[in-house]
Amino acid sequence: MVLESLGGRIAGALRKMSNATVIDEDVLNSMLGEIARALLEADVNVKTVAALRRDVRAAVDLESVAAGVNKRRLIQKCVFDAVAAMLTPARKPVALKKGKPNVVMFVGLQGNGKTTSCVKYAYWHKRRGWKTCVVCADTFRAGAFDQLKQGATKAKIPFYGSYTETDPVTIAADGVATFRKEGYELIIVDTSGRHMQEAALFDEMAAMEAAVSPDEVVFVMDSSIGQAAQDQAAAFRDKVKVGSIVVTKLDGNAKGGGALSAVSATGAPITFIGTGEHTDAFEPFNPQTFVGRLLGMGDISGLVSSMK
Repeated sequence: MVLESLGGRIAGALRKMSNATVIDEDVLNSMLGEIARALLEADVNVKTVAALRRDVRAAVDLESVAAGVNKRRLIQKCVFDAVAAMLTPARKPVALKKGKPNVVMFVGLQGNGKTTSCVKYAYWHKRRGWKTCVVCADTFRAGAFDQLKQGATKAKIPFYGSYTETDPVTIAADGVATFRKEGYELIIVDTSGRHMQEAALFDEMAAMEAAVSPDEVVFVMDSSIGQAAQDQAAAFRDKVKVGSIVVTKLDGNAKGGGALSAVSATGAPITFIGTGEHTDAFEPFNPQTFVGRLLGMGDISGLVSSMK
């Protein structure tokens, strides 16, 4: 997994810094240079990498570090905090309210695992006592309704779609209205996958948002998308109000750096990650745990508490 190799390189740079006899500006700059190269090669956007370097430099002033403070640990914690901050935007995801209908619209590029993520999202909430359902408003891709129907049936989740209606906005509006009447708490709308250059599909997505008034718009992103993540995420943000991100395919050979760029482009937090093909291979995203695992630090709480 290439994401692990990114973590290994950052951890290696930290180890090299820790092994230095004296921690000075040259050692710090060398370590930051290695970390920046590793992030850029993992497809993290250049601006995001520059911001990380700036944040660590601002947090570590070697000349003013008090006597007795472990410089190595201070720098380790600053790097950890900076990487975690890249994945923790100020904006929080919408809090869904149990006992009332919550409409969640999924958007994303074709082939990014959006339809599968809709079913996984519904199943995750269903297992926690939510009354969930899915609406297939993807009339663009042949077989989209069949795929969603198959996944939803397997997970025992009610679904809505049509083989005859060709207007996706109509399907979405009818499906949401039907499930609202039936008292469903979480109504998930799957939309057509689209590309940045497909203006008509982006207009359709905006029309659908207006028709169903979603409480949350989830942007689904393939973890292997690479440097294009920044532009793709920004294109979606410009058309609809992206509230959160689901990152898929983190079990494969994904570099994963695109996820960091998508957070920075949309200002939206990652809420879930897809870690495999099975319906239950879906877990809530925790930046601290993710970065701790990424850097081979395990549970970082020990390091953090030792710095306080």
